[in-house]
Amino acid sequence: MTHDFHPTLLREYDIRGVVGDTLSADDARAIGRSFATLIARAGGRRVAVGYDGRLSSPMLEVALVEGINAAGVDALRIGLGPTPMLYYAASTQEVDGGIQITGSHNPPDYNGFKMVFQGRPFFGADIQGIGRMAAAGDWEAGEGGSESIDIVDAYVDRLVEGFAGEALRIGWDAGNGAAGPVIEKLTARLPGEHFLLYTDIDGHFPNHHPDPTEEKNLADLRKLVAERSLDFGVAFDGDGDRIGAIDGEGRVIWGDQLLQIYAAALLKERPGATVIADVKASQALFDRVAELGGTPLMWKTGHSLIKAKMKETGSPLAGEMSGHIFFADRYFGYDDAPYAAVRLIEAAAKLGKSVTQLRGEMAPMVNTPELRFQVDEVRKFAIVDEVLARLEAAGAEVDRTDGARVLTEDGWWLLRASNTQDVLVARAEAKDEAGLDRLIAAIDDQLALSGVTRGESVGH
Repeated sequence: MTHDFHPTLLREYDIRGVVGDTLSADDARAIGRSFATLIARAGGRRVAVGYDGRLSSPMLEVALVEGINAAGVDALRIGLGPTPMLYYAASTQEVDGGIQITGSHNPPDYNGFKMVFQGRPFFGADIQGIGRMAAAGDWEAGEGGSESIDIVDAYVDRLVEGFAGEALRIGWDAGNGAAGPVIEKLTARLPGEHFLLYTDIDGHFPNHHPDPTEEKNLADLRKLVAERSLDFGVAFDGDGDRIGAIDGEGRVIWGDQLLQIYAAALLKERPGATVIADVKASQALFDRVAELGGTPLMWKTGHSLIKAKMKETGSPLAGEMSGHIFFADRYFGYDDAPYAAVRLIEAAAKLGKSVTQLRGEMAPMVNTPELRFQVDEVRKFAIVDEVLARLEAAGAEVDRTDGARVLTEDGWWLLRASNTQDVLVARAEAKDEAGLDRLIAAIDDQLALSGVTRGESVGH
């Protein structure tokens, strides 16, 4: 028995596809059996399984568990909930790994899998290995069992453990994603007044798309914060591992700006700590961490890559522009948006300032959103290499952590290849509009030299 996956299904950081087209129950079964085979060969016996609120998730969960069991491995089923709840189960239960079925922030017809293997992120070569195992039918055979547990209350208990914040008035938008019921239980346990939007799980996403990094998806939260004069508002993506936020004046607090707030609070207690952010983050963040006596570290974009780097460096805090925030300080080191919301309340108390004041004190920067444009898959990495070679020849100040990040007197610009799509990603940030125009012109010049024009921006 062997199984072949659609070539687009196995990605760099996770597995995802369109249900009924590139992703089927048979795929889920093969993924479960391959993953469980690896667990068994590493001496493991049990895998935690959770799923998000998409319409296809229960069907995929049944097939995934069948696959896990067919390799002679047991499944611990935690049911419907956000991805961080699965990470919590994998960190606290007697299991050797975990799989969350989730389409994250993709359109409703997508779904996929995020995996943890014996406490470490499972990505890149690991995921490609699953494809090879399935194609060869290189599987263990056996009969595993399955047990269901309700872990929601234990998870919420852990979110509020040792809470040291004050009573605030906060808006919460769960976007009909998987975090809704957790947010209901969490806010009931916190002091202050809480105003909730769209906490009922609905895989049709009837109100807005569950991606808080797109400003248009924050409109309802902004309205709520304004109408009720709230201290701030938080929003969650479809599977609850990414946070979005706005202050009391309705200004977006982007991922790297949230990280500035968290870093300021953390470095009071852990002077000199390493704070990691991805290459898309503002220069203001890295400068601020250094100013506060911390050690800023720029790393590659991708939640799995950041988690691996945190383990390696012993960093207590990391974040990505996309709203993945990772706390290893008093927590487990994975990206958990409900927990990040709790830590935002705490940070305001610790710093003695409102979230609105903290946001207002940040140096005003003008920047582009993430500019994503399609290029030929085979040219994708080659273009970045060509740009790097030209910049080096010109003596530019370049950071090569992940693509090319170029520092100039105006600010900085970035060009990198997406790991998950046939897309180049560009971003620029300057102190004023004229500087930003010069940076964008520099990007376009480099692209032109490689025979590319920056076309219409494409989505995720």
